[in-house]
Amino acid sequence: MRFGAKLSVLLTILLLCSCNKTKPEAGEGPQAGEFDFDSLVKTDVGVVMEIHVHEARNYLRTMMEKLYKRNPRELKKSVYPTAEENIDRLFEQRHGWNFEELGGKQGIEAIRLTFSDDFKGDRVFAFISGMTFMIMSSYDYKTEFYMLDSADPQNLYNSARNIEIAVWKLSHDYDKFGELFLYSNSQAGEIENLSYERLFGKLIALQDTMAIIIAGKTSRTFIKIVQRVATAVFLPVF
Repeated sequence: MRFGAKLSVLLTILLLCSCNKTKPEAGEGPQAGEFDFDSLVKTDVGVVMEIHVHEARNYLRTMMEKLYKRNPRELKKSVYPTAEENIDRLFEQRHGWNFEELGGKQGIEAIRLTFSDDFKGDRVFAFISGMTFMIMSSYDYKTEFYMLDSADPQNLYNSARNIEIAVWKLSHDYDKFGELFLYSNSQAGEIENLSYERLFGKLIALQDTMAIIIAGKTSRTFIKIVQRVATAVFLPVF
């Protein structure tokens, strides 16, 4: 009985301590999020995929804002007068990837518009819209992933190689007047600015890492393709 009484007292003390424990203030360390029933039907890999998609979209938003600041002339070609409006309609509004000024072109075809002398529209929007479509297509256009959801590691890998090609073209493709179609990294005589390159590097790393993770999870290998960036062609992402 004495043991039972002591056990009862101990349990009571523990219960009181747990009830009196205050919620940690912000900044005190990791905090448990609220329970979400969706978590019951998501795998660890699914959660990782969601994080990768979220981060990729954030990098692209940041890149779009930076490119508009570097290329203000492109906003003059847009029916939307501010960078914020263009960013919002691409990342926040429903559009079905059907933008009239791009003539219905999506993904790689929209990226190609950016480097075409015949295209008279907003090249920043064409470039980031194409990049975003391509990356989202590699995740089957999803931002949430449940137990049966996955992605094709080859598409993830191909999208990473396509980003490399697109970044190279930003710094090496010139229009008929001898000017870069879009300015990004600093040019000769300017203060060095490689922030664009770093952002794209992070984006490439995300896609490559996810390709490896998915390949390991599904036992589906992907074919590594060695290309010279200067002469490479965009790889298909279905």
